[in-house]
Amino acid sequence: MIEQNADALRTFFHQDAWVEWLCTCEHFTVEEYIRANCEYPGAWRGAVEKCVWTQEGCVLAAKVWPKDESNSFHVVSFVRIADGKIASMEEYWSDDGPAPEWRRQMNIGCPIKNE
Repeated sequence: MIEQNADALRTFFHQDAWVEWLCTCEHFTVEEYIRANCEYPGAWRGAVEKCVWTQEGCVLAAKVWPKDESNSFHVVSFVRIADGKIASMEEYWSDDGPAPEWRRQMNIGCPIKNE
């Protein structure tokens, strides 16, 4: 995804695979998903932070940010694999940022230290 190479991405998916972005209630075909990612403006970087394999595929958490480091996002993806290719993905995207004001006013928790 980070390289935004549509031809390379197609090789990882079943032709009839689908992807859902649950936070925005969107359902994509493979071609729509690839288009959304490859035509997204800017140059990007990313890192998989955790991957847990299951009987059906994997659950992974990743951090994604633009090369200018103006912001960042986290995504959790539930990936179903069939015959060695992605059959479906359900993704939860979130902007990174500080805790909301109401929670800061409670004076609970502390920032996560990123190394």
